[in-house]
Amino acid sequence: MKDLNALMKQAQEMQQKLTQAQAKIAELTVEGTSGGGMVAVTLQGAGALSAVKIDESLLAPGEGEVLSDLIVAAHADAKRKLDAKQAELMREAAGPLGAMGLPGLGF
Repeated sequence: MKDLNALMKQAQEMQQKLTQAQAKIAELTVEGTSGGGMVAVTLQGAGALSAVKIDESLLAPGEGEVLSDLIVAAHADAKRKLDAKQAELMREAAGPLGAMGLPGLGF
């Protein structure tokens, strides 16, 4: 019975850490860039796009397709960074129990 109590305590501690990690994830902000920094997008923790920066040279006539491609690439860069940070926070929160591959932990 002592082992069960210890396991329950570990599970409660992990739940608290996961809740804290989710709060940290909600506060995350990452920037993705493309075109050598000519386009930058900012994503927040849940993946919401919060800012787009575009070099004025891309606003010239005939640059629409290039600009579209650069925005998509910058978003992909930001999303990759956001996913990596989220996974890292969740792995840290799960600790040794995360290594067990428990379902539903999202990493």
